[in-house]
Amino acid sequence: MNSITLPMILSGPIVRRAEPSQITIWIATSKSCRIHAKIYRITLDKASHSFDYDVIQAKCETNTIRMGKQLFIHLIQLSPHQDTFPTDTLLGYNIHFKRGSELQDLKSLGLLSKNDPDSITYGSLDYPTLFLNSSSEHSNVLYGSCRKPHGDDEDTLSTADLLLEKEYHNLLVRPSTLFLMGDQIYADDVADPLIPVISKLSEELIGAREPLELIDERLKHAPFQTALNQINGRQYIMENFCHFTSSHASNHLMTFGEYAAMYLLAWSPQLWETAQEYALIEHYDDCVKKNQMYFVFPKEERYAKENKNEELRLTNRFTEQQEAMISFQHSLHRIRRLLANVPTYMMFDDHDITDDWNLSFKWKENVRNSALGSHVIANGLSAYWAFQGWGNAPQSYDEKFLWLMKTYFKMLSIGKIMTYQEEWKDTLWNFDTWHFVAPTNPKALFLDTRTQREYNMEPRPEKFGQLIEESIWAPQLISQKGWERVTSTLFDNGWKSGSPLIIVSATPLYGMGLIETFLHDYIYPLRVLGVNVNTRFDFEAWKYNGKGFTEFLNQVAAWKPSRCIILSGDVHYASAVKAAVSFKNGQKLTINQFTSSPLKNMSFGGLWGILMKQIMALNAIKRKNNEIHRVCTPSYFIKEVSKGNNSNSYFWKDIVNYQTLENHSIMETNNNLGLLKIRRRSLNNNLLNHHHKLLQP
Repeated sequence: MNSITLPMILSGPIVRRAEPSQITIWIATSKSCRIHAKIYRITLDKASHSFDYDVIQAKCETNTIRMGKQLFIHLIQLSPHQDTFPTDTLLGYNIHFKRGSELQDLKSLGLLSKNDPDSITYGSLDYPTLFLNSSSEHSNVLYGSCRKPHGDDEDTLSTADLLLEKEYHNLLVRPSTLFLMGDQIYADDVADPLIPVISKLSEELIGAREPLELIDERLKHAPFQTALNQINGRQYIMENFCHFTSSHASNHLMTFGEYAAMYLLAWSPQLWETAQEYALIEHYDDCVKKNQMYFVFPKEERYAKENKNEELRLTNRFTEQQEAMISFQHSLHRIRRLLANVPTYMMFDDHDITDDWNLSFKWKENVRNSALGSHVIANGLSAYWAFQGWGNAPQSYDEKFLWLMKTYFKMLSIGKIMTYQEEWKDTLWNFDTWHFVAPTNPKALFLDTRTQREYNMEPRPEKFGQLIEESIWAPQLISQKGWERVTSTLFDNGWKSGSPLIIVSATPLYGMGLIETFLHDYIYPLRVLGVNVNTRFDFEAWKYNGKGFTEFLNQVAAWKPSRCIILSGDVHYASAVKAAVSFKNGQKLTINQFTSSPLKNMSFGGLWGILMKQIMALNAIKRKNNEIHRVCTPSYFIKEVSKGNNSNSYFWKDIVNYQTLENHSIMETNNNLGLLKIRRRSLNNNLLNHHHKLLQP
């Protein structure tokens, strides 16, 4: 392959952690450079209807890590020389790049030109902007999850850019924060046409092929050596070498370069343009001619009909995915501009690493004890750290952590990964502070519900007809030690009891009760018939472990927030829930939970869509209102009870209200992005999407 010239800026700038004492900006470049940023206070001159820009004297420190030959991740941190950055005021910034005697900035790189499609500015502004909101009683927060390039329908994240385009100067309406709550990429579900692009960009970014055969020598031999590098060729490897359980793993990301390329393609149009320029995006027939496709069906003539049908299926899938990706590319300039203009905080869920990640104790042990599986997880976590985690809370990663990242990836760029591989892998697997507090108003606590789990190994009986099966409890999503670390982090970040609090949990605390009951009663018992339910269906809601659910409530009650808001994603529908919790000791807790999912991966179509509608119709018939009464028994069993139930044998009771969205429904299954307007006496939850632009409950 001929060498590819990559653009100077690969992705970004993205505004990350932003508070009066420091503003952090993330950017990825293909070249080493010295980076300096300037920040401006922007005011409107009412007489001339133009903006004035005053430089704010600030200290600028840039920490750079070379992740590959042509991949440099920079974290720019701006701190005011005196006092703090002004709040409730429009702030603009520019970034300057120095390479030898060559000087460039965002303007010379074409990102600040008003009429340029690559521009990251709004209206007549000279620079990308942000503002620091000072009030916990007047705040506008964007939140969403689950964004897959070839997912069904349009990319709803771009609707936030349309909102900022209209309201960029109106700080009472403009959102001050964006929360991305999981599945920012889909590492296990990658489109067929994207694999050749990711493969070629990966080696260009890193500068060397990652020698996975040094991790598992079986990859040196046929047929795995060939299948590893073909489209649709990795399912067997992921299942049998890595012990992953995703049913969509035929194109699973494995190397760090592949994870990195996926992030860059998800957030910016730059590498898509490079892929077009160098003809990296190929048609199905060309992939077949070049032996890039992995076919699992036999070639004998007696199977000709079956083979033809299977090839037709693969051809159609390839074409549909290619069309979906074309649509995805069209909105990427809006995504890039949005991320450059609103402080953004991100937390992983399973697909950022792999589907079913840490689903059970057995899953975790199988993968941890697999040389290749544990290595792939470490690659995914490295990419999460570089592209998401680092900007959330830079102080969480000490000098030892940064040194190890720099040292390991220096070796990776020359194809030598074994020297520090074990130390690097162990550090990532054992890291226990992915959770963080965002300095928003109100403060937002982001929970890690993936790596801090606790598994109950005691079996429990599952009844299906006349059969009884011993199955394992769903995991407790955060262990007791995990909660202790979370509590310490929360208070160390300046939050005080009696203050409002946003809690971000990738999976909702309160799901849709009737849907979950249906799955639990009719789907989970299929284990008895040999269906691998643990991996085919996600029983990872908090409610499936009553002890874990109770611990969540106990922790929040102990913190005593004046207002508790939970934001969630994951489930591929949107909903709004209000819960009134009463504890045995008389303490009470009110929770408002808002769920937004998916941004781009509409799932409830076809048979599932019909089933969901029937379930919702049953729900409407079953209940004259959307109020549900529940108790948690001393055995941690959560059950519905009739209104007025006076049993004294419980840990807690709650009354759950599902709030109505558009069309009198309690859920939205189209792609959507949440916009929560927090006011002193109200919470107004809106859903942005391309079908209705703004859905209001």
